[in-house]
Amino acid sequence: MKIQQLLGIAIISSLINACAPQEKIMVISSLPDTDSLFVNKETAFNNQFDKSLPVIKIETAQKCQTVEGVGAALTHASAYVFNHNLSAQQRDSLFKILFTPEGIGLNYTRLCVGASDFAFGLFSYSEKEDFTLSNFSIAEDYKDVIPMLKEILAINPQLHIMATPWSPPAWMKTNGSMVGGKLRTDCYDVYADYLIKYIQAYKKEGISIHTMTVQNEPEYGTAAYSCMDMNAEEQKVFIRDHFGPKLKASGLKTKIVLFDHNCDNPDYPISILNDSVAKKYADGSGFHLYKGEISALCKVHEAHPDRNLYFTEQSGGGWAPDFDQNIRWYAGELIAGAMNCWSKNVLVWNLALDENFGPKNFGCQDCYGVVEVSSKGKVKNNAEYYALGHYGKIVQYGATRLVTTGDAVKGVAFKILTEAWSIWVFFTEKSPQK
Repeated sequence: MKIQQLLGIAIISSLINACAPQEKIMVISSLPDTDSLFVNKETAFNNQFDKSLPVIKIETAQKCQTVEGVGAALTHASAYVFNHNLSAQQRDSLFKILFTPEGIGLNYTRLCVGASDFAFGLFSYSEKEDFTLSNFSIAEDYKDVIPMLKEILAINPQLHIMATPWSPPAWMKTNGSMVGGKLRTDCYDVYADYLIKYIQAYKKEGISIHTMTVQNEPEYGTAAYSCMDMNAEEQKVFIRDHFGPKLKASGLKTKIVLFDHNCDNPDYPISILNDSVAKKYADGSGFHLYKGEISALCKVHEAHPDRNLYFTEQSGGGWAPDFDQNIRWYAGELIAGAMNCWSKNVLVWNLALDENFGPKNFGCQDCYGVVEVSSKGKVKNNAEYYALGHYGKIVQYGATRLVTTGDAVKGVAFKILTEAWSIWVFFTEKSPQK
């Protein structure tokens, strides 16, 4: 058996005693300092270890969820900096680093349906009231998002794509604005049609939307950027009576994901899944970790083990500048925590931003991207890059999480589809609070 230690101080001999005496162990480490990033070395396994040390057991016979990958959002801002700050040759090189296992192996991305807080102003794909949606157009996405996405897909055709709306068109809302308000009850049907048209428009471009969340952060309707308040009852009705049936009738394979908000309210998706009709249209629930604890995902799994879980957004930023501790928190607390609570993926926020933390749209003023791409084409890797890479390099689509026991370290184990062995990912220290 081969073991991989991804991120942390090697104490493998204290973790498992199943290896033959002469087995080699591959160790990939990015800690404790920034001068030692993705250090790859091979060492002999010593099974004559101190039995008093803590032991972590991997139950190889107990298999959990199949993993679809790790990644980040191709926001309109990210697509813009890729398209305008880099040459075609520079992009090709960077995309191969970002989206292949030879680099950091990102295998999942998230798209914004209309304007988010990282875009150029407020826009939708239907700017004037029209219940037939004859004016529907994704022209805004042809500027940067679709061209960049096609370049990425040429490098990684297995890329999984999630799409998320921040707001319906202004005319569909109670306040006539993409900022705040609620979805008009007489617009539930047309909004379902609008989301389906988005999926179909991308399909015409040869781009499959694998999952779609119904509303980004539905409990945060007071932002200065595109947003909407949508309580659990409203989301249940929208999915059960409108979007779910219409999406099924369309023949599209896109899966519906509930909630897409913080870990402080797992009862939101649970209450929707408790409705048997709504549940049949829902593939699973999505979470962020700006509030609450990652264990909320486990609570939803316990309530509805037949539905999937997704981790859909987390951003770092100037409020937490410690590079070393950010890698530890992302890799040890967030990614391992989400995977151990049945998440099929982990997505962070922007793939790329410029040296001014933008372009931005009335939202976060100092968020980090996975990479920084300056206006002069200089690329800088942030902590997110290394944390994601410790998983993406190895834990590709089709990996299966294994059950582990023992509390000595933060960690998660996987059975890799392409190998006849398991990988143990572990971290030896906790990091500061998010």
